[in-house]
Amino acid sequence: MIHDPNNFITAGKPLEAAAKVMVMVHGRGASARDILSLSDYIDDEEFAFVAPQASQNSWYPNSFLSPLEQNEPHLSSALQVLTSIRARLQSDYNFKPPQIFWLGFSQGACLALEYVARNAMTYGGVFGLSGGLIGPPGTPRLYEGELEETPIFLGCSDIDPHIPKERVIESEGVFRAMGAEVKMKLYPNFPHSVNEDELKIVNQLIGGSPSSGAPIRELYT
Repeated sequence: MIHDPNNFITAGKPLEAAAKVMVMVHGRGASARDILSLSDYIDDEEFAFVAPQASQNSWYPNSFLSPLEQNEPHLSSALQVLTSIRARLQSDYNFKPPQIFWLGFSQGACLALEYVARNAMTYGGVFGLSGGLIGPPGTPRLYEGELEETPIFLGCSDIDPHIPKERVIESEGVFRAMGAEVKMKLYPNFPHSVNEDELKIVNQLIGGSPSSGAPIRELYT
């Protein structure tokens, strides 16, 4: 297996004591510790946070827009890591799917969104920050299952150099058709990064602090 499903780190409440858990998936060239730093912005003390680490800091070698076979076998291994983590959360710590949340940035957002689409059920929430579903333009989106009002947030720059806004819009439509409650926001002329407004929306959707009209600041790249 290319990626080790046992290579992850945690933060927040201990898994055995937490009421909710958020799986945080890092981007290309980053690390589990990097993405785990975003847990500092989650205004809910009931969360445990789990961040898996990709082999050589990358989940798959090519663009998420490349033909799927060009990212194999790395992509399948990466998806299996998320399957393994979810299975462990359910079997070892008795988390139900509505208690499990997914958050990813960039390549990690693409991976998390693709995983959720392929493994649809009622999750606590799904947050794709600068990401979209994986595959080249025209990829059939023949996903099975229903997301049954799972809250999903897709946030991205409208000029992101890695994530075309058209793919974010397409992903919104796919998730909406699968029964999710989707909120999408494109930020004009913003860099490839996580901003303050996105994390306020995340907190709003998990029932933490409400989103406000404060100035948008870049917090994480």
